[in-house]
Amino acid sequence: MSATRDVSDETFASRVLDASGPVVVDFWAPWCGPCKTIEPLLEAIAAERSYRLVKLDIDANLGVPSRYGVLSLPTVILFADGEPRVTIHGARSRAHYERAFAEALAG
Repeated sequence: MSATRDVSDETFASRVLDASGPVVVDFWAPWCGPCKTIEPLLEAIAAERSYRLVKLDIDANLGVPSRYGVLSLPTVILFADGEPRVTIHGARSRAHYERAFAEALAG
C-alpha cells in the first residue's frame, strides 16, 4: 500500500477523502528542494505503517491547497476518515512525522 500516487483537484476526493485508512498528502512543487528531501522519509513511514501516500503538485492544482490553507512548502497533511487530522509545515525529521501521525491517529 506504500506506492506513492499523484492526485489532482479532480481526484482528491475519491483518493483521499473517500479512502479507507490513513492517507498522507504531500503538498509539493517541482522547484521545492525541501519537498524532495522529505519524500523518502514519507515513503518509508507509509510503507512501514500501511498508510497511503499521495502527492499533490500545488502549481498544477490550486483548489485543494487553497481549501486546506496550504501557504508554504512542504506541507504534509494526514487524513483519516475523510478529515484532516494533523498538518505539518516545513521539512521535519522522520521522528517528528512519526510522532505527529501517531498522536493524530490515537486521539
